[in-house]
Amino acid sequence: MLEIKNVTKIFNGGTVNEKVALSDVSLTLEDGDFVTVIGGNGAGKSTILNMVAGVYPVDAGNIVIDGVDVTRLPEHKRAKYIGRVFQDPMMGTAADMWVEENLAIADRRGKRRGFSWAITKKDKAKYKELLKQLDLGLETRMTSKMGLLSGGQRQAITLLMATLKRPKLLLLDEHTAALDPKTAAKVLEITDRLVKENSLTALMVTHNMKDAIAYGNRLIMMNAGKVILDVKGEEKKNLTIEALLEMFTKASGAEFASDRALLS
Repeated sequence: MLEIKNVTKIFNGGTVNEKVALSDVSLTLEDGDFVTVIGGNGAGKSTILNMVAGVYPVDAGNIVIDGVDVTRLPEHKRAKYIGRVFQDPMMGTAADMWVEENLAIADRRGKRRGFSWAITKKDKAKYKELLKQLDLGLETRMTSKMGLLSGGQRQAITLLMATLKRPKLLLLDEHTAALDPKTAAKVLEITDRLVKENSLTALMVTHNMKDAIAYGNRLIMMNAGKVILDVKGEEKKNLTIEALLEMFTKASGAEFASDRALLS
C-alpha cells in the first residue's frame, strides 16, 4: 500500500545549517499494516510522514501509494489517498463550524461539488450513529461548535473525519501527545478500533515506547534519518521496553537519548 524507495531529504543543503533529515530510507507497508514509528528527537519520524503527505519535496527517491507514484504530486493532490491526524487538536477541523458540518465536509471528500442541502436528515442519522461509536456523548452535541469541545473530543472527531472515506493510508503524527494520559489512552483505543474495523493501512509516529509496543502489528525505530529497527509478528508481541532499548543500542551503537520517550 505504501512504498518509500531510497528517499533522501536534506534541509539547508550546502550551508552551515545543513541537516540530513532522511538518508536513503526505504520502507514498504502492506495493505492492512498498522506501523508504529519511534525514535529520539531529530530521528526523522515526523519528516517521513511529511514526505509521504507531500509537505516537502524529496531530494532523491520515490514514494508510491497503492501502485501510484505520487513523488511529484503536490500535497493537495495526494490528499485523496491520505487521511491525517496532527499533534495539535486544533488542526484538522474548523473551529467555528458545528460538529455535523465538519463531518459533512469529510463525508463529501472527493465528490463533485454542486448546489444542494449540505446536511440531510439521512446524513444527520448517519453522523449520530458514528459519533455514538466514540462513546464520548458527542451524538448529543452535533450542533456544538468544534472550538467548544475538549482536545480529546476534537481528536476523536478528527480521527472519524480522517477515516470516514477509508483512505489508502492513515498518517498519525503524535496525535495524542498534547492530551492528558487518560484522554490519550481513550483516543488510542478509538484509533485502534477504527483502523481494525476499516482494515486501514496506518503509520503512527509516537514518542511513547509503551504505546509503540502495545499498538499495531509492526514497530519501526528511526535514528539519524535512517530506519534501524523493524520489528513485527511474534517478536513485536513479546517485546518489552527494556528489550527495545537494548536492540536500539546494538543497532545504533549508542544509548537511546530521548527523555520524553523514556519518561512516557
